[in-house]
Amino acid sequence: MVHHRTATVAGQPIFYREAGPGDAPVVLLLHGFPTSSRMFRHLIPALADRYHVIAPDHLGFGYSAAPADVEYTFDMLTDVTEGLLDALGVDRFSMYVQDYGAPIGWRLALRRPSAVRAVISQNGNAYEDGFVPEFWAPVWAYAKNPGPDTEPAARGALEVDAIRWQYLTGVPEPDLVDPDTWVLDHLDMRRPGNEEIQLALFRDYATNPPLYPAVHEYFRASQVPLLAIWGAGDEIFGPDGAKAFARDLPDAEIHLVEGGHFLLESALDTAVGYIRPFLAGAVS
Repeated sequence: MVHHRTATVAGQPIFYREAGPGDAPVVLLLHGFPTSSRMFRHLIPALADRYHVIAPDHLGFGYSAAPADVEYTFDMLTDVTEGLLDALGVDRFSMYVQDYGAPIGWRLALRRPSAVRAVISQNGNAYEDGFVPEFWAPVWAYAKNPGPDTEPAARGALEVDAIRWQYLTGVPEPDLVDPDTWVLDHLDMRRPGNEEIQLALFRDYATNPPLYPAVHEYFRASQVPLLAIWGAGDEIFGPDGAKAFARDLPDAEIHLVEGGHFLLESALDTAVGYIRPFLAGAVS
């Protein structure tokens, strides 16, 4: 059974999905842009027989609050995630990171290195290698010089066609992807004030690559067990981002799977087939 709950963190309602035995090892699922914990709706039941699974909606996403009077940064989103873990009494966990979930997860690991038991990165970048230039050029331009010349391209990423592109690009059988994914994500983006929240995070994304050297040092020092399971057709974070983990984590398990940015939508069974034995070995 998956429970749908809300906790108050720093005065803000934070929605999260929770399943599994309360005394089992915790697996924290951190979603990306432009979605929410909804992206894990099928993965949660596939893990909850053996793990205590927690999947929050980041502030400004999904069913969590989206206050307008907050400065939206990845540091702030990490603060909120830390606060939720504290509220739930979680002091050790494995984490699954995807897209925006990755820079939040890396910050958690740098703040609490002893808390992280294992990492699963599904198209969640930690290396410059992974950035596909054609996608990222307008993001970097907007972050460097936000204004009328760069903002239209940034706003375009919030439109339904751009969101659909994220879900379908690189997927060998696009009709496996439920259209509800991009339709519901687009509705979230269209909530009053949400476009400004997303633009603030686009601008702040430029703070993430400078953090990578510290993340790489964390990998080398901790040798944290890591599984990289990657949609090989992703044109946002390309396969080189997955392969790069091996530079600092020689024992990393790396799999390139036919699929795109949201791999769970078209290759759930394949992903679960890698995740369950990895977690069994990492947290046993």
